[in-house]
Amino acid sequence: MLGREKVVIFLHVDKFDYLENFRQNMEKSDEKIIEEYLSGNEAAFSELVKKHLKPAYNFIFRLVNNRDTAEDLTQETFVKVWKNFKKYDPDKKFRTWLFTIAKNTTFDWLKKKKEILFSKFEDDEGNNALENISGDEILPDEILERKNITEDLEKILSKIPPRYRAILLLHYKEDFSLHEIAEILGEPYNTVKSRHQRGLGKLKETLK
Repeated sequence: MLGREKVVIFLHVDKFDYLENFRQNMEKSDEKIIEEYLSGNEAAFSELVKKHLKPAYNFIFRLVNNRDTAEDLTQETFVKVWKNFKKYDPDKKFRTWLFTIAKNTTFDWLKKKKEILFSKFEDDEGNNALENISGDEILPDEILERKNITEDLEKILSKIPPRYRAILLLHYKEDFSLHEIAEILGEPYNTVKSRHQRGLGKLKETLK
């Protein structure tokens, strides 16, 4: 296995060479790369990191809005992946497992920074009795395709609480289904579905 030092060095140096082997790595399935790694090919872990480094970093960055912090948390995420690889269930998607670790690592940091507040008025489904959400149908495509939203995405999302922001990022930027997001977040599907709708509502409010 790779030593921790090799993982750290890779994340700080080789990430700038991300595009060099991007096409080659993307052509290989995660299953194939993992099979090679478990068969003793230590270099395969670096391939796995290169393949998923940018999406993981972008996800974390949009949650913390700080490049240095995002780099540190991305590094911590992949170190945890390496250290806990024996716990990975090959019957599940590696990408889902990776983003679960990325989410947990980032949310732990956010909790320490007191950026996640848990209201005593919130029930098990994530519904807050103090919130008054409109019953109007919210159209994701209409909201997310508004003029200039792409260039202002980070700024807009930074105004949305992390619990909602994470769901929108995972669904619309990383193409995870709501069922997969529920697995990543460790939350019931109905909770994720509710927060997804509320997140769109909050996003709509920021665009007014």
